[in-house]
Amino acid sequence: MSEQLTIAQLVQRGALSFGDGYRTKKSEHGQPGIPILRVAEVHNGYIRPEFIDYVSASFRSAMGGKVSRAGDIVLTTKGTVGRAAIIPEDAPEFVYSPQVCYFRVSKEGPLTRKYLYYWFKSSEFWDQAGSRKSQTDMADYLNMADIRSLKLTVPSCGEQEAIAAVLGALDDKIAVNERIAATARQLGLALFIQASLADDPVQAAVESVSSVLSRGIAPKYSEHPEDLVVLNQKCIRDGRVSLDPARRTLPEKVKDPKLLRRNDVLVNSTGVGTLGRVARWTSENAATVDSHITIVRFDEAHVDPVCAGFALLRAQPEIEEMGEGSTGQTELRRAQLGGLEITLPSRTRQQQLRPKLDALEEQADQALAESLTLAALRDTLLPQLMYGRLRVKDAEKIVEDHA
Repeated sequence: MSEQLTIAQLVQRGALSFGDGYRTKKSEHGQPGIPILRVAEVHNGYIRPEFIDYVSASFRSAMGGKVSRAGDIVLTTKGTVGRAAIIPEDAPEFVYSPQVCYFRVSKEGPLTRKYLYYWFKSSEFWDQAGSRKSQTDMADYLNMADIRSLKLTVPSCGEQEAIAAVLGALDDKIAVNERIAATARQLGLALFIQASLADDPVQAAVESVSSVLSRGIAPKYSEHPEDLVVLNQKCIRDGRVSLDPARRTLPEKVKDPKLLRRNDVLVNSTGVGTLGRVARWTSENAATVDSHITIVRFDEAHVDPVCAGFALLRAQPEIEEMGEGSTGQTELRRAQLGGLEITLPSRTRQQQLRPKLDALEEQADQALAESLTLAALRDTLLPQLMYGRLRVKDAEKIVEDHA
């Protein structure tokens, strides 16, 4: 039998505790210390720490419960609202920033950790969060009073565990696909490096072997689903492009050189923390990029574009160090990127290597495409299961058919 309970009621019952992050002062920053987990490091379903700021260890006692524990559920509550993840067992200790809220589920019930995590992905959460969100000139946010008032459907613990198991099976398959994609990319880079270290390597400046080396557009954004996809810096991570943070723009004024072509390389070119990230565009779909990203289109008359793309992937650590400017305003100038010397195999070896790289990239793309399908299925099943419109056994059968 399900019941409707607010977060505040769950806290009163001792089923849950929660809080916002630690509001640090500049005087408290320093190392050795505890790193601060920011909104940008919380993704949907996982944490990717890229720590910039630390709270001095001498303030450890003042942080209290705002220091992470394995099993905490974190929810971003300002800027990008609604990203949720569970802190894994092997995560380092860190302190939550004020833009992150943490939840700790009691072992006594009536709530299970995985169920609450999936609830943060449900339409029941998003409908309430959307109506409560406040807005400043800077960002959307949920305050603590908003969170206390959120009401969730709470079935029996057994039913919660069964629902989480069905959804978790899809997430497990998605994780396997992500490992397949990561392994394929690692193998491709290893093959590329091996070929580059063989006889007759070629040194070339990026600009000398490119037909296009240009920043993207200043987009006029559109909400129409048929308009042109425009990528931003958040779309580029781990050498690949994610369309989740992408937006739409009016296509009429986008000139042909700035319409992406397969095997273009995209380089984040502004800002601390994102500057220098490199990704290959492997899609045939119509898209462009905003002005914070540089498009590198290699000239096939001079170089194999796939091999050259791998050369830039390999050079990412060097590119990340090339930015110039004041804190928060760092820029990667076109001339800097154009003058970067990359090492390539000989043209003969490039021709031999290209089919192997293409095969590995295709394997990765197929795995990631399957993950998108599985994620869509998970998000479809989630509200049906939580509202009791679909039996767990029926959902299990659907998952089996797609696994």
